[in-house]
Amino acid sequence: MQFQKKYIPLLLGVAIAAGIFIGGTLDFNDTSNRLFTSNSKKDKLNRLIDYIDYDYVDDINTDSIVDVTVNGILENLDPHSVYIPREDMQRVTEELRGNFVGIGVSFYTYKDTIAVIRPIANGPSARAGIKSGDRILMANKDTLYGDRLKDGEIIKKLKGPLDSKVNLKVYRRGAPQLLNFTVKRGKIPLKSVDAHYMLADKLGYIKINKFAETTYAEFKKGLAALMSKGAEAIVLDLRGNPGGRLDITEKIVDEFLEDDKLILFTKNKTGEVEKIMATEKGDFENGHVYVLIDENSASASEIVAGALQDNDKGTIVGRRSYGKGLVQREMDLGDGSAVRLTVSRYYTPTGRSIQRPYGKGNEAYHEDYYKRIASGELTDGDKIEVADSLKFTTPKGKVVYGGGGIIPDVFVPVDKSMQNETLRYLKRRGVIGYFVFEALEKDRSRFEAYQRQEFIDAFEVDDDMVLEFQDYLNVRIGSKITFVAYHEEVKQYIKATLADQLFGNGALQEVLNQRDIMLDEVLVLHQASTIE
Repeated sequence: MQFQKKYIPLLLGVAIAAGIFIGGTLDFNDTSNRLFTSNSKKDKLNRLIDYIDYDYVDDINTDSIVDVTVNGILENLDPHSVYIPREDMQRVTEELRGNFVGIGVSFYTYKDTIAVIRPIANGPSARAGIKSGDRILMANKDTLYGDRLKDGEIIKKLKGPLDSKVNLKVYRRGAPQLLNFTVKRGKIPLKSVDAHYMLADKLGYIKINKFAETTYAEFKKGLAALMSKGAEAIVLDLRGNPGGRLDITEKIVDEFLEDDKLILFTKNKTGEVEKIMATEKGDFENGHVYVLIDENSASASEIVAGALQDNDKGTIVGRRSYGKGLVQREMDLGDGSAVRLTVSRYYTPTGRSIQRPYGKGNEAYHEDYYKRIASGELTDGDKIEVADSLKFTTPKGKVVYGGGGIIPDVFVPVDKSMQNETLRYLKRRGVIGYFVFEALEKDRSRFEAYQRQEFIDAFEVDDDMVLEFQDYLNVRIGSKITFVAYHEEVKQYIKATLADQLFGNGALQEVLNQRDIMLDEVLVLHQASTIE
């Protein structure tokens, strides 16, 4: 008896330790016959990392090795299962959430200083008195000028907790001394609706650049405004939209589809099917919708186009979409990083998958755009390859195809200016923005008399300004760039950038839309439908 009492604490300690060890190895999704077996694949990776950590001759950052390993594993799955490192999580989360906490300015790192392009309307900086053209020199005691500062470092110094305050020291041209502002940080929207306005009589226009948490609310606000102005048809511009949140996408489709219409269905690894149906909530079920898509419209954008096309609702206009029919779920990896893992495929209401094949590897998959150029399908809709085995029929008898994107009802070729390398280079480098900012700095008073809509409708960029831009390029880039054949397109880009820096709030998109061959096609279709 004495022996048993003496060793009871020891035996209990051993039992508890064993329980902790076993519990730490359990996956409660495992079946009972797997709980007490070792996983040699996991053990192999853990042992290799431990060997490198403790025995390798040089000091190695094993975190980077793990990142490479995770990426290597995901590359062998599909092109859309991706790893999000810890340092990128905040940015990625903010993009899908649709807002961040900050001071509310758009800025350039101009030369070696933060130059305010425009404070966000009704945002923290605008309320504090910050103006376009101001240079922010200091935030609290941190210096924000100098050649070594990068945009990422500047943003970190301007961001902070919600409702926290930051003291800014600002240079303003014409002011006798530096100005001091105290700005209370707030939630700054990352707008996903670029513009909404009346395109023509009874025809409204809404452009969505992604599907984030705030997109549906933005969309509803824009739709309500257009309906109040008499819109009986809507142009939903999804060109270049890479997708986003599935739940938000479903809500937007629901605005157009009648009750109990199938929006899409998903199928997972076990064959389980989940159907998403339209509800009674739609506000535009009786109106016509034109959906604009192109080769960069992907994922959620394709769900919208596919759901409407398969339900014989509206008209899909443009070029064949990207071709992504996989659904990802974000999963936390425990150290601040995450993986977005493909967990199911989605299908349009007729049952078609629009996912492009990816069996030849990720590199070949992502170079599909260049194959489309080479095949000529961006300029000739008859050259889009379809497979009869992937033919489906809508309730009204329209033939649609699966196997790689949504094929539009009305094809519109790519604008030749979009394929011009010089214009693409200018947009990619952002030099038009810098040029416009400097032009405004020289004389902002020239534009003070303009109201937003007056500027969009009436202002014209003259030839002298284009020549100034030409000279500016030669000095800034140090090489001769000419765009004689695209003189009018350059004028349009300059005007659009001026509108954006002066007014924001969708002005850039309105100006760009004034010379848009896809919208020209929609206007023809709309006019024909009203005559009928």
